[in-house]
Amino acid sequence: MKKTFMGVRLKRLREERRLTQAALAAKLGISLSYLNQLENNQRPLTLPVLLALNSAFGLDVQSFSDDDEARLIADLREALADPALGETIATADLRELALNMPAVGRALVTLNRKYRLATEQSAALSARLGEDRQAASAILPSTPFEEVRDFFYAHNNHIPELDEAAEAIAMRMKFPIGQMAPALAAYLESRHGVKAVFDTFDELPSGTQRKFDARAKVMRLSRRLRPGQQAFQFATQIAILEFDNELRSIIDKAGFTNDDARGLARIGLANYFAGAMVLPYTVFLSEAERWRYDIELLGHRFGVGFETVCHRLSALQRPNARGIPFFFIRVDRAGNISKRQSATDFHFSRVGGTCPLWNVYEAFANPGRVLTQLARMPDERTYLWIARTVSHGQGGYGAPAKTFAVALGCDVRHAERIVYSQGLNIDPAVATPIGMGCKVCERLDCPQRAFPPIGRALNIDESRSHFAPYATSAPIAQ
Repeated sequence: MKKTFMGVRLKRLREERRLTQAALAAKLGISLSYLNQLENNQRPLTLPVLLALNSAFGLDVQSFSDDDEARLIADLREALADPALGETIATADLRELALNMPAVGRALVTLNRKYRLATEQSAALSARLGEDRQAASAILPSTPFEEVRDFFYAHNNHIPELDEAAEAIAMRMKFPIGQMAPALAAYLESRHGVKAVFDTFDELPSGTQRKFDARAKVMRLSRRLRPGQQAFQFATQIAILEFDNELRSIIDKAGFTNDDARGLARIGLANYFAGAMVLPYTVFLSEAERWRYDIELLGHRFGVGFETVCHRLSALQRPNARGIPFFFIRVDRAGNISKRQSATDFHFSRVGGTCPLWNVYEAFANPGRVLTQLARMPDERTYLWIARTVSHGQGGYGAPAKTFAVALGCDVRHAERIVYSQGLNIDPAVATPIGMGCKVCERLDCPQRAFPPIGRALNIDESRSHFAPYATSAPIAQ
């Protein structure tokens, strides 16, 4: 365990419980002077003290993890990268703020997001009124999709009440793992009177996988769906029929800003429930640990595809039964991010694109092949990434297919538990240096840099060297 200083969090815990230093020291079985040193960051928090906190207050030791600190630092770095601030905030200052005043840090991040949303709404309104169209078009308004994505990010991609409810049904009904589709169809018909009917290739609109007729109690599915996909669609319908009140309750508490976001959130939560039913938490985590997180073997075991397994692996964060905290992302060839989920501290930039040195983009040149990469972020944290392409066909010969690259990543400290670390040099010193995106990346000498970082003033010498890739072809006047 590396040295971790959590004095402010410990002091806040004591004040919330209305305890004196002497009372807390007695509960933890340590001396008053030692507690005082801990609260003033003169001594690091140790594992015995963490265990004593857990025993005395029932706290999850994960709440004192430095993962939350790294996540907040990433959010603060983006929030304070605005050139309007007039100065660059050093990483050391961000770390100090995240460590000693996390509540203030979170407030700054929240204020920045509200400011950005207000700016975007103002630009959109100006565009509609015909005012300053160039300025309005420079900033795209936030979308309901992004709002829902941020909701799952804020919850570490884990919704415990849905996860546990889905697993309880799967275990109680003894649904056959990996072959759930017939059993789920029978469950829908016996419990809800819903009959499943497969289309004849022309009854459903192109690209539609499921259509439910509530009046006739008929659920139509595409014949193109594989058994695992059928099971997922059945489970999604079960979520909507049996747990719609719970879905709406979660949505109401989240405070989404419009009906479109609420509608998308309802679909996202129903899909989350379906994943938890087809891949029940306890069984899936046990098999993942057994097979060292081999994605393809897990896909065969549970009868689902590569992307579905990656998605589920990024949600295994049940207290006292956590899997490896993964980050999951899906991109297309143009770099558009259509899915991103993070169970821990890795931060996906909202300012500009992602890093071209990331192996998720190399996957398109090696279709169907699993690629591995050891990547180091500017804050010196190192991650193991796994990437592979997935394709979704829509029809027969000549019909266009959708191809994406999906990537799964985790902190390098978990690498030994993963089969993909075999034969890989996991020394952080040899890791590929990547960033969150050019606009917020601190690596000025990157050969793939597309434009300067936000707020970085250039002098004439820099424009000839570090930033030559996007300098104009015109000669610079002396």
